[in-house]
Amino acid sequence: MKRALLIMAAMTTLAAPAIADEALAKSKNCMACHAVDKKLVGPAYKEVAKKYAGDAKAVDVLAAKIVKGSEVGKGNWGAVPMPPNPQVSEAEAKKLAAWVLSIK
Repeated sequence: MKRALLIMAAMTTLAAPAIADEALAKSKNCMACHAVDKKLVGPAYKEVAKKYAGDAKAVDVLAAKIVKGSEVGKGNWGAVPMPPNPQVSEAEAKKLAAWVLSIK
């Protein structure tokens, strides 16, 4: 019984950050243009994670794009460049970038 409770507690603890980061993405309006598993205006988060897999600088690169946007006319995923999101702090952007990169 104790073992089952420990396993359940561990699973809840591991799942909580993913849920919290998705909630942050929703609260910062990221989900208006992105979805986890399908392209909307911007790419699916799964595709972003796949593109940046193994890139040691990915969190910093993506965090900068979240805060500052991509250069006008330089949409990396199509014709629509990502606009800046001034309501996201640098720390929140890094948290969001790490979450996106963790999506499989």
